[in-house]
Amino acid sequence: MCGIIGFISRDKKLIRGDKIAIALDSLKERGNGQGSGYVGYGIYPKYKDSYAIHVFLDNNPQYMDIKENVKQVLEKYGYVLNDEEIPTKDGIIEKEFIPWRFFYDFDEKYADSEKDLMVDMVMEINDKIDGAFVFSSGKNMGIFKASAWPMEVAEFYKLDEYEGYMWLSHARYPTNTRGWWGGAHPFNLLNWSVVHNGEITSYGTNKRYVESFGYKCRLLTDTEVVAYIFDLLIRKHEIPVEYALSAVAPKFWKEIDTMEDEERELHESIRMTYGGATLNGPFAIIVGTEEGMMFMNGETNDDNSLIGITDRIKLRPLIVGEKDDLLFVSSEEAAIRKICPELDKVWMPDAGEPVLARINK
Repeated sequence: MCGIIGFISRDKKLIRGDKIAIALDSLKERGNGQGSGYVGYGIYPKYKDSYAIHVFLDNNPQYMDIKENVKQVLEKYGYVLNDEEIPTKDGIIEKEFIPWRFFYDFDEKYADSEKDLMVDMVMEINDKIDGAFVFSSGKNMGIFKASAWPMEVAEFYKLDEYEGYMWLSHARYPTNTRGWWGGAHPFNLLNWSVVHNGEITSYGTNKRYVESFGYKCRLLTDTEVVAYIFDLLIRKHEIPVEYALSAVAPKFWKEIDTMEDEERELHESIRMTYGGATLNGPFAIIVGTEEGMMFMNGETNDDNSLIGITDRIKLRPLIVGEKDDLLFVSSEEAAIRKICPELDKVWMPDAGEPVLARINK
C-alpha cells in the first residue's frame, strides 16, 4: 500500500504546495489516515543560505524547556537566526507534537565540516533529548508531516502558503510499525528526503550498517535508514550516483555473471563493498536532494535532483510522466493527471531501473 508522488520543475519554477496536496489526496485510499507528509524545496527564500531545522516537541507544559535544550545543542557550532513555532491551523488535527523551526548558520570556522556537524547534531538531539526529534535539517527546504489524512496535513500546515520547485509527498499505510507523527514520511537528513511505498525487509542489516558509521535510527520506521544510506554513499563516500543506486538495488548475481569482464568486476565490487546498503523487500522510492552528486561519466551536479527507483523485481508500482519542464514520479498515473491532465510522455521504468531528473543548467 502507501501512496507516493513527487515532481520537479527543471526550470525551477515555483509551484504552490496545494498542488502536491491535491495529487496526494487522490492516493489517500492507499493510506489509512495514520500518516501523511510533504517536503518542498525552495520554500524559504528569505533564509535560502541557512539551515531550516524542523523539530517536533512533545506537547506538554515543558515544551519550551525542551526547545531550549535543542537550541543549546545547535549553539555549540553556530547561531540561531530565528526560531518559532511552525504556523498551523487550529481544529484540523489533534496537536500531538508542537512543530518548531530554527533557521541556523554555522560559525565560519566550521565551514569545511558543517554538513558532518549538522548530522552529528541531528543524531544527538534525536538520541539524547527527551521530548524532541529533528525531522528536517536541510537548506531552503522543509518537511511537514503528521499522523492524519493527506488533505488534513496540508490544511494543518497551511501548505498553500508555500511555494517550491520540487515537492515530494506520502500517504502512509503502516504495516510493521505504529502510525505516529515521527513515523510519517518524508524522512530527511540534510537535503536528502525520502518517501517510500513498501517494506524494507533488510532493515536490521541496513540499520547496523549505517550505525557503524555513526548514524542513529530512532524514528521507529524502516524508511529512516534509506535517507542515511543515500547520505553515506553519495555525500560521505562520494561515489557516483549510478553506483549508489546499484548498491541500493543491485543486479542479481546471475545477471552479473553474464556481463563483460569490466562491467562484471564493477558490479561484483559494488555488491561486495556495499552489501550492507542493499535494500531487500518490495519497495518504490522517491528521493529529493540538493546535495552535489558525481556521475559515472565524470559530470557533477550541484543543484536539485529527483530520483525514483523500485526493487529488483518491481513489487511496488512506479509511474513517470513529463510535461514541458516538469517531471512527475508516482504510484499511479491518475495522481499525476489529477494536477497535470495533459502529459507529453508517460512510462513505467523497468524493475530496478532508476529515474533521475536534474535542474536545467
